[in-house]
Amino acid sequence: MIKRIPKELIEVYKKFTENKLEIFFVGGCVRNLLMDIPIKDWDFATNAKPEDILKLFPSGFYDNTFGTVGLPIKVEDKEQVVEVTTFRTEHGYGDKRRPDKVAWGKTIEEDLSRRDFTINAIALSLTTNDQRLTTNLIDPYKGKKDIESKIIKAVGEPDKRFKEDALRLLRAVRIATEISFTIEEKTWSAITADAKLITHISAERIRNELLRILSSDYPYDGVILLRNSALLDHILPELLEGVGVSQARPGRHHTADVFTHNVLSLKFCPSRDSIVRFATLLHDAGKPRVIGKDEQGLVTFYNHEVVGARIVRNICDRLKFSKKDRERIVNLVRWHMFTVDEKITDAAVRRFIRRVGVENVKDIMDLRIGDRLGGGTQTAESWRLKLFKKRIEKQLQPKPFSVEDMAVDGNDVMRELNIKPCPKVGEILQKLFEEVDEDLSKNNREYLIKRMKEISSS
Repeated sequence: MIKRIPKELIEVYKKFTENKLEIFFVGGCVRNLLMDIPIKDWDFATNAKPEDILKLFPSGFYDNTFGTVGLPIKVEDKEQVVEVTTFRTEHGYGDKRRPDKVAWGKTIEEDLSRRDFTINAIALSLTTNDQRLTTNLIDPYKGKKDIESKIIKAVGEPDKRFKEDALRLLRAVRIATEISFTIEEKTWSAITADAKLITHISAERIRNELLRILSSDYPYDGVILLRNSALLDHILPELLEGVGVSQARPGRHHTADVFTHNVLSLKFCPSRDSIVRFATLLHDAGKPRVIGKDEQGLVTFYNHEVVGARIVRNICDRLKFSKKDRERIVNLVRWHMFTVDEKITDAAVRRFIRRVGVENVKDIMDLRIGDRLGGGTQTAESWRLKLFKKRIEKQLQPKPFSVEDMAVDGNDVMRELNIKPCPKVGEILQKLFEEVDEDLSKNNREYLIKRMKEISSS
């Protein structure tokens, strides 16, 4: 185990002990060391006060009331911030998220007693024996045993832990999903009973935990846990609108309800990108709101992609997604019903590329694959989809046709029409572009100058 601890962190550890201070590795890094899986974040707990830590590490920073000092350190040639937190006790959780009062603790055992789950309530110390470093575990809640049993179990009374910090409800599901553990029965019962408390948590924190679930190896299982725990009712109620909404039509592969289809599409989506997976999970969110019947009395979902795009925009706003991520998700949902008919023109292929954006072409193909497999088909790509992808690749070589490739530009429009810079210039260029994009043979100056005059006078 000692070989997996970077030498830079051992040096940090030694600096504390050399100054007669207690320090321990704690939390997820200890858990991952025991599981022999990658470690993203390293955390320490110490009896040193923040001001004492800063004396040892002047480059550190401290701007919170919870005793955590950030140490900017280069670990294995990568810059990262290592957190060192003073032992503490916490009292009162009026907002279901943060303690009303924090007091410095005296022992590591006292500090571990306030942590969320037994597998995160393990501390590790280092000692030198015969000039060799060895590790020692402080494990008062038998977290190592729960790791071996692959169990997520609350420290102490589960209901109390979740009422202290409602984000732990979602963290339990996220951790279980990431490391493929089972949530212990008493802890699970408390999650389902306290699910509504998640509404006290900020949208940003909920979004971050949700995206970590989606970026795991088992996103489908994570979403099912969210549903079974009732957390999904408060996080993505729009997704649950699809429960029981049948899609069955004679001769069609869809047999599951809309909800099941959405989560199965997520399961089979080949992308590892959490944003693409989020869009895939919600790609048919509009179906329950547009459900109807055709002349034969069979179910229809006309324009569900348009309605779905509006729904996911609202969801993204509610969960405080960045503008970039929101537009990407909305775009993927809005255009996921693209046609791959082999008879469409090259111009139609270029329009598709412009609509979804060159940077999103692969993502929407991955969504389509998830959609197909999640709908019950046995093959990831139909021959038409494979042909369509080849035609897209051809249009992208060397790069897709754009306004910049036209034989005229804005200066030509202003000179020929004798107008100054104004929105009309862009409008005329766009109309010319749309016409040329349908027939690239029209991309010559003489023709385009004639057309811009006709458009201007019409």
